[in-house]
Amino acid sequence: MAELKFRRATEADLPTLVAMLADDIEGKKREIVSDPPDPVYVEAFRAIEASGSVMIVVAELKGKIIGSMQLVTLPGLGGRGAWRMQIEGVRVASHLRGKGYGTQMLRHAIAMAKERGCKRVQLTTHNVRAEAKRLYERLGFVASHVGMKLEVK
Repeated sequence: MAELKFRRATEADLPTLVAMLADDIEGKKREIVSDPPDPVYVEAFRAIEASGSVMIVVAELKGKIIGSMQLVTLPGLGGRGAWRMQIEGVRVASHLRGKGYGTQMLRHAIAMAKERGCKRVQLTTHNVRAEAKRLYERLGFVASHVGMKLEVK
């Protein structure tokens, strides 16, 4: 398996990023794929970039984006002021899933968390994503909490 290269996403990557989010059992229900991207994605990307604690990282294979993930660095009081990293929106191009690229991506995120002094890496996954759950468990993630959501309308 080829080694992935990682970099911070740019606004020019948005069409590819949104398409990857939509190429998913849950994403296809909520994402709108267009080129140029819908202005809501541009606005969201700019807010992410301006935040200072959130970034979108892309994984490239031979110069082409094949994966992405959103990383959020969170300060906390608990755990004696421990910082943690939240991993969200992990996506690997559908034709490359199951080939180890997700593992490379998550190991990269964990290394970034260590570099930033985080004491914990956490993530959530939707119940329908059984393959993703198996990947996370293979990497040592433990289902230690129950996640809950409330859609605000």
